[in-house]
Amino acid sequence: MLVVLAFVVVVLGVGGYIATQAATGPSGRSGQPRAGGTPSRSGTPTPSPPPPHPSGAMGDYGVAEHRYTFTEHAGATLGNRVLDVIVRYPAVGQAQKSGSQGTSEFPLIVFAPGYRQCSASYNILLREWASAGYVVAAVNFPRTNCYVAKPDEADLVNQPADLIFAAHQLQQISSLSSGPLSGVISSTKVAVAGHSDGGDTVAALAAMSCCRYPGLRAALVLSGAEWPAFAGHWYSAPTPPMLFVQGTADTINPPAASMQLYETDKSGIRYYLQLDNADHLMPYEGDRPPEPIVARVTIAFFDHFLAGDGTTVDAIRHSGDVAGMSKLVGSGVLP
Repeated sequence: MLVVLAFVVVVLGVGGYIATQAATGPSGRSGQPRAGGTPSRSGTPTPSPPPPHPSGAMGDYGVAEHRYTFTEHAGATLGNRVLDVIVRYPAVGQAQKSGSQGTSEFPLIVFAPGYRQCSASYNILLREWASAGYVVAAVNFPRTNCYVAKPDEADLVNQPADLIFAAHQLQQISSLSSGPLSGVISSTKVAVAGHSDGGDTVAALAAMSCCRYPGLRAALVLSGAEWPAFAGHWYSAPTPPMLFVQGTADTINPPAASMQLYETDKSGIRYYLQLDNADHLMPYEGDRPPEPIVARVTIAFFDHFLAGDGTTVDAIRHSGDVAGMSKLVGSGVLP
């Protein structure tokens, strides 16, 4: 059954916004968080304290999906920007959301699709992230998405603000007392990820003076580049940990573009995953190789830097080093 709810959300300091949500039912298998405990001296089991986030491995959670439409009043020049946002998130019951089973809010990953791409193209990868314990919100941009008859790539300079707006809206929704996302989204553990032009957008949020998103825990750039139209300076302030993923056979955003981003930052934590003989779309759309490598490395990266669940840097590196297929390097080292 399709349920449609409408509500008005006001964000202080930004203005009035209208948010309309259309809900679809949960899909995927039901997942349960891990449970554990240690015996007390009397022999009575003592529950383990809640973890820093309801951590899990890929596939630990079933995945639910919700669609939202956010209307941003962006001023006289840009007018109203209508953002179609598809949220994939761990399918947990109310008891788990309330924390009674040792769970808490899930970290948020805001995802930016590429030029003339939409969320559905990345469905498998985004659901894999959600199944590992993340809320994944994909933003279909108003002037460059797959349904626009005459897309305007120059609008990319406005996309960083779209991602920030969507993140704030979702955190507002999570703070409500009821609804499918009530109490689900962390207000402090936020990362951004994007592919192609979406990767350019994400790189600007992490490292461009014009567009920096304060408080980011991590940034993932999939075949991205330094978009020249952004006004400001790259890497003029500390950056969050960043992971760049790039195929060697990519002719749309060639390896030199990702390498430029990776090498320019001389002080931040950064990694570069090279995918041998991979093109611009194959590693991120669908489930054929090397997409499984991308899924494993990116989840390990988020587990360590976004969720802080104890995953080691060695685990990230181990996931990325596959003979004849991929190589993971860091700290400016070249693959």
